Amino acid sequence: MSLVSTRTIMDRATGRGSGQGAFNVIHLETVEGLIAGAEQAGLPLILQISENCAKYHGGLEPIALATLSAARAAGVDLAVHLDHAESEDLARQAVDLGFGSIMYDGAHLDYEENVASTARVREYAHAAGVYVEAELGKVGGKDGAHAPGVLTDPQEARDFVAATGVDALAVAVGSSHAMTNRDAQLNLERIAALHAALDVPLVLHGSSGVSDENIQAAIRAGMTKINVSTHLNGFFTRAVREYLEAHPDIVDSRKYLGAGRAALIPEVARLLTLFDTAERTS
Repeated sequence: MSLVSTRTIMDRATGRGSGQGAFNVIHLETVEGLIAGAEQAGLPLILQISENCAKYHGGLEPIALATLSAARAAGVDLAVHLDHAESEDLARQAVDLGFGSIMYDGAHLDYEENVASTARVREYAHAAGVYVEAELGKVGGKDGAHAPGVLTDPQEARDFVAATGVDALAVAVGSSHAMTNRDAQLNLERIAALHAALDVPLVLHGSSGVSDENIQAAIRAGMTKINVSTHLNGFFTRAVREYLEAHPDIVDSRKYLGAGRAALIPEVARLLTLFDTAERTS
């Protein structure tokens, strides 16, 4: 157990009909907290590094090498994934660095351009044995994501997967990025229709705005990979804020960042267990 391919982890989830957590890295403290939570749960985890995270760290390589190193030393199966890369060059760099998967996000392009660019990325990644996720039906801001017009169409999704050859598809079904309230309502009928139309796993972005019960219902309807970032960031930030309020004279940043790291562990374990136990019945 340690660093494995994303395909290995996703095949386990799809074979069981359960959900698989994929949680975002912000900095090294979150890497360590996420891994400790997965070890507490005794369950696999996909560690995600976004294009925005790479920019924050001055490029992909520094945070990628640290994350890959930590994953190799873990006591559970972990994969490292590039999340929401709009740059083809960045996607290729992640492949070259040894990532287990990449999510190329061409949803900002028109349909034909999205197909062409995604197919190019998939060809490069598959040559190295790297798993590829794409997006169809933009998962946008809080207001727009709930409009029926942004939901992913099952037939278009089928055509897109056939044209690009991707391994998993992120779909718009009512969730939204960066929500701090968990009141988004997923379209379970659309999830079931997409699951029936496709032979690749479905990915839920924007899961931080969705309740536990609604996520479990989505998994039972056909969702597999569950991405979480903002929700866990809240646990980290609240713990840092509470520590600083209780210790106003502290200057050693390890003290308050350590508190944030520790706060992640039980919630990571809880979410992984929640997703893993929500198995499909059909």
